[in-house]
Formats: sequence, structure tokens, C-alpha cells
Amino acid sequence: MRFRRANPNDPPKPQRSTRGRMVITGLAGALCVFAFAPFGWWPLEILGLATLFYQVLRSSSIKAAALIGWAFVTGWTAAGVHWLYVSMHTYGDMPAPLAAAAVLLLGAAMGIYGAAAMASAAWLRKRWTLPLPVANLLVFPAVWALFEWLRGWLFTGFPWLSSGYAHNHSPLAGFAPIIGMYGLGWLAAVMAGALLLLLHRTRLRAAGLVVAIGVTGVGLSFLHWTYPEGKPISVRLLQGNIPQDEKFNGAKVMSTLKLYQDAITAAPADLIATPETAIVMLPQQLPPDYLPGIAQFLNKTNSNLILGIPLADSQTAYFNSAIGITPRQSDGYYRYDKHHLVPYGEFIPFGFRWFVNLMSIPLGDQTSGRDIQPAFPIKDQRVLPNICYEDLFGEEIADQLNHPAQDQKPATLLLNISNLAWFGDTIAIPQHLQISQMRSLETGRPMLRATNTGATAIINGEGKVVQQLPANTFGTLAANVQGMGGSTPYIIWGNKLFLALTALSLAAAWFLTRRAKNQPKAA
Repeated sequence: MRFRRANPNDPPKPQRSTRGRMVITGLAGALCVFAFAPFGWWPLEILGLATLFYQVLRSSSIKAAALIGWAFVTGWTAAGVHWLYVSMHTYGDMPAPLAAAAVLLLGAAMGIYGAAAMASAAWLRKRWTLPLPVANLLVFPAVWALFEWLRGWLFTGFPWLSSGYAHNHSPLAGFAPIIGMYGLGWLAAVMAGALLLLLHRTRLRAAGLVVAIGVTGVGLSFLHWTYPEGKPISVRLLQGNIPQDEKFNGAKVMSTLKLYQDAITAAPADLIATPETAIVMLPQQLPPDYLPGIAQFLNKTNSNLILGIPLADSQTAYFNSAIGITPRQSDGYYRYDKHHLVPYGEFIPFGFRWFVNLMSIPLGDQTSGRDIQPAFPIKDQRVLPNICYEDLFGEEIADQLNHPAQDQKPATLLLNISNLAWFGDTIAIPQHLQISQMRSLETGRPMLRATNTGATAIINGEGKVVQQLPANTFGTLAANVQGMGGSTPYIIWGNKLFLALTALSLAAAWFLTRRAKNQPKAA
């Protein structure tokens, strides 16, 4: 890709090797970790994508483009989720070299999506003989975004650190209720492609496009797609701060039970919520008076509780669940079962039991719940739980709001209960908070977060954290929260609008190049 006419008297410049381009893009991908929480330097991601596209455009072959794309996403993933080492080694007892190798292998596996994306883009550019503006603005961003979407879907998906998450506070955030997180990643890639045109003859139009996208995003942020529904409810979100190496220690279990019993019964609230697996014992294993004692407090104070606890339907089917206990004992327990399980941590992919056996992970082979489950009604509000990792899958949450179970009205509040103590005091905690913020932006719903070690927080329907407990402390977060009704375009359409826009981009690229070929050449 050349931006000036070469002087025939200039000595030829040596071409950078594919290996050199891989080093550059691998480092650029790794630096993109600073675009996400807790750093929030989102322009770095756009610059990183611009670096990737530039190196692919200058590459010598489709194979070279694939290797460059692989290096970029490998660096991106390994740097961004390095905290998995803590869960596998520190708490899973996997030998340190194997844990480090596993993180690198995960990065390499995710890199396959980057390789496929850039190889596809390079192939289309060659086959369609794409002009530079068409390649940069229509093909490269669309292909990048489509393969990110595939990464979040194939083999149950792993969308952690998908590029759109970096933009919950950028000018692109206003697009989230319309085209969702993947749509934001696509727009970021369009802006990256436009940056490469600032030295091209189309520089003014490219600069105008960048400004137009940013200004439109800011303008959209002033639109309110949802509206207050019913009266606010009082909530108390508990953060137990139980160290992971003590959580399943038999000698510590009884003290944990006492800690949560005291925290639950310390004060009334319309909704009291505990973290994921706050109680690690099955209900039938608990002291006989434990749950009835808590239920008595709820009845006396007219409070409701969502309690993270494992459940078993048989000796071979057990669930990572939350139960809801109301003041009315005749209602029975509300139940929510986690349905999108974590590979290797909560279910074992075929052929990988040997790998899971290298770690000591309790509750590691679970049963999946139903995709659509009812919300928990509390006064005027309806609370839809999700458990930890499920928060990454925005379209699944949107689908539950668009097609509520049992002829309910859509939920007005979202609740995430998590245990991130597996990852220690690392950037995994603010990264997960950022993911929850994106779900609020997409749905226009407040998100309540009750976690073991952090980030326990309340996020409003505009994706802003309004209250938060300090991480790695014991505490209770109390507030009044207003539920929201109505639907955003993302709730109705999910990722369909984003997919339609990327498909339209590719179709436009094909049409423009075909039309250019068919135009008669000037005499």
C-alpha cells in the first residue's frame, strides 16, 4: 500500500518479512489490553486494529495475512486473559508451566479466528481487486467483526475481550442499544480503516467519516429507549469476600454459612442477593434449621432473597443455581439454573477430561439449565438473574427479555451473581464489570451485581456504575433501584442488525468493484 509516487532513482526499500509483521501485530494486539477496563484507553484499540489492517495490506500473500492476523489475536487474548493462570495454578493446583502453557494455547486457539478473518479479507481484496478505500472501510471491518461474532458463538463461544467492550464509555456507546457490542466492534474497525486513509487522496472523506461516527454515537446516547416502570425497590447486595482456597474447605464451610446467615438477616430489603455459590452445600446437606431460619426472617420483614447455591436433581445432574425465597412460604422456591456453562470449569468438552483432571476444581461437571427461564417477581419489578460467565452473552439476555418465560412481562432489572475469587486480585474483576455495563447499555436495564470479592455494584440503565463496593472486602451494598420497561432495538433484533450491516458492507464492496470493472474505459 503506497501513499506517494515512487521516485525511480530511489534505491528499492527492503520488504519487511512476514515474521517481522507478526511481531509488530502481536505486540499491537497485546497492547490492546489497555483499551479495556480498568485502563479504558479505548483509542489504543482503534490504533491496534489500524496496525493490523496496515500490516495485512502490506503482506505478500494470503498465507502471510493469516499469520499476521493469528499473531494479533494471540497477543490480544494471552495478554487480556493472563489471569486464567491464577485460577489454574493458584487455585486449581495445576503446575505453573502447564498453567502458563494453557494460557498461551488458549491465545493461539483464539488466534485462529484472527487468521481466518485476515486471510478472508486478503482473499476478497485480491479476488475482487478492491480499491484501498473499499477494502479499508467495507471489507476489513466487516470480516473482522464477523469472525469476532463467530468467536463468541462457535463451540459455546468465548467472547471475553471482544473489541466492542472497550467502548462502553467511548463516543460509540450510543450505538449499543441498536447494534450491540459486536456492532460497536465493527464501528471501531471502520474507524481504524478510515485512519489508514488519512494519507490517501480520500483523506477528507475518511476524516469526515470518523467524525460522523463519533458525533452520531454521542447524539444517540441522549435517546432513551426504555422508561421507568413501577416503583423502585430496596436492594442489599452481599459481598462475602471468602478466599477461594477456603471456599470449599470443609473446616471453613460452617463459618461461611454463619457469615451469610448474619449478613442476610442484618437488615430487611425488598431484594437481598448473595454471590454465586455463596452456599457450597446442597440444600439437603445444610443444617435442618438453616433455610427455615432465613425464611422466618424474610417473612417477618417482608424481604425477598436470591441465594447462590448448587442444586441436584439426581446423582448425575447438578446445577449452578440461584433460589429465590419470598416472604410467602406457600409460594415455594423460585429457581434459576445457569445454562451457559464455562468450558473446562463447569462442563468438560469431549476428549478433554485429562486436562480437567490436572486441576482440582470442585463442581466441575455440571448440567445446563433451560435457555429461557422466568424472572423473579418482587413488588412492581421483575428480576432476571444470570450467573457469572452468562453475562458475556448479550443476545441470550436480550432473547429472555424479548421472549419472557411463562407469559410474563419482560424483566425490569438484571442481576448478575458471580464468584471471581478464582482470578485473585487481577484485571478480571474490572473487565467483568465492564461486560455488565455493556449489557445495561444494550438493554436499557439496570444491572445489579452481587459478587464474592468484587465487583459488587449497581449499574444504571445507561451503563454507568452508580455505586460499588471496594474489591476484596466484606460488605453490603444497599440502595433503592428503579426498574425499567420497554425495549431497545437490540432487545428486539439481537445481533441481526449487526449481521445485516456487515453483510451489506460486503455486498456493497462487491457491487462497487463490479461496477468499476464494467464501466467503459476512457478513450
